[in-house]
Amino acid sequence: MAGLVQAHANAILDASLDGGSVTLSTSAIKCRLMTANGSATSAGTELSTSGGYTSGTGAPTVTFAAASSGSKASNAAVTVTNMPAATIVGVELWDSAGTPLRKWWGALSANKTTNSGDTFSIASGSLTASLT
Repeated sequence: MAGLVQAHANAILDASLDGGSVTLSTSAIKCRLMTANGSATSAGTELSTSGGYTSGTGAPTVTFAAASSGSKASNAAVTVTNMPAATIVGVELWDSAGTPLRKWWGALSANKTTNSGDTFSIASGSLTASLT
């Protein structure tokens, strides 16, 4: 992953250095597939609901192992079957609050083009978030 969303990064810094507060993530964390990457300050373009992919709050759930050495890695594959024809360039991690909050964003190490009916998968341990 490229990094924290700027608003969340600022809240973490304020909380750790000035006693501010952080809005914690509401489980489950959703892995949204992006056809255009965003940035620390703006969301990318999410793959539209089509085939086996449901955008927004219906995006696949991702779970993580305990943090170690300032990083967390996914502990199960993120898989979508029956993908539409698309080119996935990145992912964003959103929580499941009533109004979901974008927490992390990042480009894939290589774009992945899928044909209609393909399976898209990110292997267990391959989706990581790091504060180091």
